[in-house]
Amino acid sequence: MAQYQALTYTADVDWFAPPQAAELAEYQQFARENADRIRAAAVLHPTGAATVVRVTGARGGDVVTADGPYAETKEALTGYYLIEAADLDEAVAIAAQLPAAWNGAVEVRPVLAAN
Repeated sequence: MAQYQALTYTADVDWFAPPQAAELAEYQQFARENADRIRAAAVLHPTGAATVVRVTGARGGDVVTADGPYAETKEALTGYYLIEAADLDEAVAIAAQLPAAWNGAVEVRPVLAAN
């Protein structure tokens, strides 16, 4: 079986705040229903908790950091699922069950096997 990363893009919210409880429950239901295909998953903190890292010049250059998101967007990367599926069509069918697909977007990418 191949592995696919399903990246969720949704509103940039705190998923553990009370207003998101109902939608978070939908993600938990998705996880239960697809537990045999999910190899890893995580919810990301809002982009305000992000730190952007850049190295000036090339390797070994000065490390420069900035607080906050890399870019301002309507929908932010808010989580991911590592899905095992027979092929891209099956991975897309699984990703279509994610609540992010209904009110945001899910980006599905094949994962290259590390040797």
